[in-house]
Amino acid sequence: MRGNTMKGSTMRGIRSFAMGSLLLFALTAVAQQPAVAPNGVPTVEAQMKLFSDHLELTADQQARVKPILEELHDGTVRLVEDQSLSRDQRLERVQPLRLNADRKIREVLTGDQKRKLDQLEQEPHAELHGDLHG
Repeated sequence: MRGNTMKGSTMRGIRSFAMGSLLLFALTAVAQQPAVAPNGVPTVEAQMKLFSDHLELTADQQARVKPILEELHDGTVRLVEDQSLSRDQRLERVQPLRLNADRKIREVLTGDQKRKLDQLEQEPHAELHGDLHG
């Protein structure tokens, strides 16, 4: 029993780490790419399109996910624009925002959509990752 509890906890930790890592350290955005704003933060619109297309969100799910993405976006922008923080501090502070958004989004999804999200998070998508390296 203890082994299963530790395994589940470890898998959640790995998934959370992978989500944070992917969102923080993935591909650098190309300047012409509308998925990422000039500050390196993915746009809410691009994230919504990616989620809607790949996860086949219903209209109700889209209405519930969009405010989560807006909250994530706004918090990320505040951190990125805070010049008093080092790059490492920004990355450290944005990770909990992203993990919280991931948790909230998963509450809206079906089991199949959660599996699709797991797959999506393993692939490079500027719409999710942005460029917070600056």
